Amino acid sequence: MGEPGESRRGPLKSAVPSNVVSPVRRCSRTACGRPAVATLTYVYADSTAVLGPLATYAEPHCYDLCAEHSERLTAPRGWEVVRLALDSGPPRPSGDDLEALANAVREAARPQERAAGAGGTPDPGARDTHPMEVARRGHLRVLRSPDS
Repeated sequence: MGEPGESRRGPLKSAVPSNVVSPVRRCSRTACGRPAVATLTYVYADSTAVLGPLATYAEPHCYDLCAEHSERLTAPRGWEVVRLALDSGPPRPSGDDLEALANAVREAARPQERAAGAGGTPDPGARDTHPMEVARRGHLRVLRSPDS
């Protein structure tokens, strides 16, 4: 620490506390903190503004808007606004999601099968003990549908 130019304060800390940053995307409009529900994209070549469902990830030249701002959206004079159907709410878990979760919990509760597969050598009888397993790649398994 006695070296010239060396900082005594330690590593730099963020100016924004980490508990303030939210994983929820917010409206891009200034001073609006509501959650975003739609994405606005401008197609300059066609003089068109496209308002559609919230994009999967944030793009640098797209704008996320809340419900209020997406309803009040107007385009510059001479431009056309194309409004795509928006989702009516957050995606709900489907039956397939719940079944996959239940299967994962059941699999985690079987320590004898996990211990047999952890040795690195495949157990020749493992397929017979789990008739739903079709294929395996590393720690991932392809399971047959219970209906088939």
